Amino acid sequence: MNRCLFDVIVVGAGAAGLMCALRAGQRGRRVLVLEHAEKVGKKILISGGGRCNFTNADSRPEAFLSANPHFCKSALARYTHHDFIALVDKHRIAWHEKTLGQLFCDGSARQIVAMLLSECSAGGVDIRVLHRIGSIERSDRFSVRTDKGDFEASSVVLATGGLSIPKMGATGFTHDVARRFGLAIAEMRPALVPLTVDVPGLSGVSLDVMARCGRATFREAMLFTHRGLSGPAILQISSYWREGQEISIDLLPGIDAAALLKERKRVRPKAELRTILAELMPQRFAQHLAFVGAIGEHRDKELEAVAERLKDWRLVPTGTEGYAKAEVTLGGVDTAELASRTLEARKVPGLYVIGEAVDVTGWLGGYNFQWAWSSGWAAGETV
Repeated sequence: MNRCLFDVIVVGAGAAGLMCALRAGQRGRRVLVLEHAEKVGKKILISGGGRCNFTNADSRPEAFLSANPHFCKSALARYTHHDFIALVDKHRIAWHEKTLGQLFCDGSARQIVAMLLSECSAGGVDIRVLHRIGSIERSDRFSVRTDKGDFEASSVVLATGGLSIPKMGATGFTHDVARRFGLAIAEMRPALVPLTVDVPGLSGVSLDVMARCGRATFREAMLFTHRGLSGPAILQISSYWREGQEISIDLLPGIDAAALLKERKRVRPKAELRTILAELMPQRFAQHLAFVGAIGEHRDKELEAVAERLKDWRLVPTGTEGYAKAEVTLGGVDTAELASRTLEARKVPGLYVIGEAVDVTGWLGGYNFQWAWSSGWAAGETV
């Protein structure tokens, strides 16, 4: 057989691409994976501070954003977080659960990449790095032209991810190819990204908050940076935020601020209001709020107004820190173009799109990896 002929060519050796390849290979398909970078799984390796937040124990469709919120259900049901955990356990990779269902390797993210490569090897998958693709064309078969030769296959799977973290090699390759094949692209923008806003002198301050944007609400940490706001709570609502929109932040979640301030006024009337607040939040931030005078000098209505501000601190971000700091790309190949069960393009038989390049974006905390595993598996079961 001509070595350049394959059943399946997977473009991109990230989480989704490797999952698709290993499943297709183990089904007996002759699979080639082409990666333009010098090594596979680069985003896996840096994820979770190098420990890879590989899934979430609470993975469910409601944790994913898409123009069609039902699209992700089929793939997520066919290959669940339980299935991926079983694979991790099979390879004896120790892991632990952090807050909010986030699962991490005890050791290194390299273990996840090694696991995927081992599974690919078991399926006889041919993986080639440093292959830059010039074009993908289709007649009776797909022809993939690269700077190291040409390859043909009955099916092509686009798995090169989105636009986030360009320094890692992220490009719009999948979206460009999809457009050339006539597939529509849903509006794209940075997601899980810090917001820019003018809050001088607070860089490094962190506190537990309840952040809101529209109907979306997340209780996690918020971090002030030299450019604005970051931390898990802010990254989460950034996926819902649009330019010019106001966000609301509860600085004392779970606390009846009005009742607490009135109680402090009764018990410690001579204490400075900012001193009281510094007992509830970082001192630098309490001072930034600029409430002055002894708490006993404030009428109850004034304290209620202070409490309202603490429970509903509103601001309008000027923007985001863009794809350079975004963990994922929101939007992508329109789900109306793809079959939800297989991820195959409805009007281009044999062409599949999986992972981050599709208009399915998860919350922070392992959800986007789960979408990669699930969508990759769904395509790998079919190609």
